[in-house]
Amino acid sequence: MLGLDIVVIVFVALVILVLFSGIKTIPQGYRYTVERFGRYTRTLEPGLNLIIPFIDRIGAKLNVMEQVLDVPTQEVITRDNASCSADAVAFYQILNAAQAAYQVSDLQNAILNLTMTNIRSVMGSMDLDELLSNRDTINDRLLRVVDEAANPWGIKITRVEIKDIQPPKDLVDAMARQMKAEREKRAQVLEAEGSRAAQILRAEGSKQSAILQAEGQREAAFRDAEARERMAEAEAKATQMVSAAIAAGDVQAINYFVAQKYTEALAAIGTAPNQKIVLMPMEASALIGSLGGIGAIAKDVFGTPDRPVRVLTPPPPPSTAQVRNPFDSSRES
Repeated sequence: MLGLDIVVIVFVALVILVLFSGIKTIPQGYRYTVERFGRYTRTLEPGLNLIIPFIDRIGAKLNVMEQVLDVPTQEVITRDNASCSADAVAFYQILNAAQAAYQVSDLQNAILNLTMTNIRSVMGSMDLDELLSNRDTINDRLLRVVDEAANPWGIKITRVEIKDIQPPKDLVDAMARQMKAEREKRAQVLEAEGSRAAQILRAEGSKQSAILQAEGQREAAFRDAEARERMAEAEAKATQMVSAAIAAGDVQAINYFVAQKYTEALAAIGTAPNQKIVLMPMEASALIGSLGGIGAIAKDVFGTPDRPVRVLTPPPPPSTAQVRNPFDSSRES
């Protein structure tokens, strides 16, 4: 009985070992291929799976999550024979585990070389200026070409991004000088446009000022002419009234008119800015006589029997012999 018990225990242990060897647990994000006698049969999904021990075995363990592949820096010659260096990064994901495991050997190396060769092809078909300014176009073309080439391997290229493009140092210096020249040219153009606009505004201001000044002068001239017209009308009316009075036999009116004009003329002579000494004429007594005439007119107009107007009679004018000429030096001698 002791030997039989040992045999049973050994058999049970073997059965348990066989069962455990046939149970496979697949983690999330991975796919395992199953090979039977070296030939692919199926793919194990994440979770608990059973295989036939000693007949089936696990072939390839593949990561089906999106993965990143760093593309090293490489030299590229553009269409206009400019040399530059570029590096990139590629993102891919395994969609078919069997194809990725059995259609290509060393999957990552294959994707890396495929991406590098297409980078040289795509960037070599463009000029340097396009290369530096159309990075999105380069990424789109690379993604389309590399994804189409890697499709038989059961993988999906999700993104291909150019990280850096480095032209030669002398070319970078030339581009910097060109950019500086463009900016200086733009600054000069803006400065010239600003100066032109300022001159236009100043000219417009001067024009408006001249227009307003001319309008003011025209208005002033119009008002001055109107004032002279009113004065001329008043003068004509006064002359007409004096003429009517003379025609009616009133001699005092002509005396008043002449005295007024005489007085105004003497006032103009006395207030002249270029005169320091005023020499009265010899006939100054005529002015006094005119004043007497004015007094007589006032007496006729305003005088009353109770309060008669008193008119001062001027003294007789001096004779010619008594008037001394200050500029006659012969008499002093």
